[in-house]
Amino acid sequence: MSTLPLVIDDRAVAAALETIDVPAELAVMFAGLANGRAAQPPQTLTLFPDGMGDFIAYLGALADRAVFGAKLSPYLPREEGALVTAWTVILSMETGAPLLLCDAKRLTTERTAGTTALAVDLLARPDARSLAVIGTGPVGIAHLRHVGPLRDWARVTLCSPGATGRQDLPRTLDSGCPVIVETDPGRAIADADVILLCTSSGAPVIDVDRAKADALITSISTNAADAHEIDPAALAAMEVYCDYAPTAPLSAGEMKLAIAAGLWSADALRGDLPALMVGRAPQPTGSKRIFFRSIGLGLEDVALADAVHRATRKE
Repeated sequence: MSTLPLVIDDRAVAAALETIDVPAELAVMFAGLANGRAAQPPQTLTLFPDGMGDFIAYLGALADRAVFGAKLSPYLPREEGALVTAWTVILSMETGAPLLLCDAKRLTTERTAGTTALAVDLLARPDARSLAVIGTGPVGIAHLRHVGPLRDWARVTLCSPGATGRQDLPRTLDSGCPVIVETDPGRAIADADVILLCTSSGAPVIDVDRAKADALITSISTNAADAHEIDPAALAAMEVYCDYAPTAPLSAGEMKLAIAAGLWSADALRGDLPALMVGRAPQPTGSKRIFFRSIGLGLEDVALADAVHRATRKE
């Protein structure tokens, strides 16, 4: 019985996450990647027979925590609409025994926002005072929660098409800074020092040219093919960073499209989070807009699942 993993559902994951410093756990992971103490192989897609769907496996190994594992995310077509789930499993590098199997939906939201928070802390100007979050779903709200404490914000805007009709959106930060609710992304980003794109859109959601000349713009991934939240042509005029250089240009929609059109090259990447964490990547010059692209890593899920396992065992 001692070799059986702990199995926890979304409710238990949520309770554990309340006690975890998500960006700090991810910082250990990214530093591990930089120092050869972590492994991040490419994700793999497996098609089920007879058109029954597919699943993606996101793998990772983290030596500093002595764990390895995978997030498995199936896509199951159904008449009433496709079902997408995700579960993460971690095992011990020391014994080979399984440690944890957990619902990964909330982990995915938190590690996505936590990764963006690391990038904002490393790339945004120290005196950044205006923040705009485009997207008010769970991912957008998680971004606000993780990025909110990173600067002394004087103006924060949450933006989505139906935002003004929502009563559940935060109206202030813990610091007391008011949160403005907006429906027009052009107005939301006009004076923002930092712009967080947190949507499931497969096409551009802002006009980059309407952002400040030195704004930091962050973007995440969604399941749509070649999804991109900014115009791929905009990359050529920006200082571009990503979460992990070996994989982001192969998966990020705007990067793939810009490369295919001859508008941009992966050689123009200024750095990724592992390099930024250990000081091996140049800081932004301040002369251009900055773009940070996150595609998500299996290793992020492994790192947070390990943190959830430790927190749950401690309880």
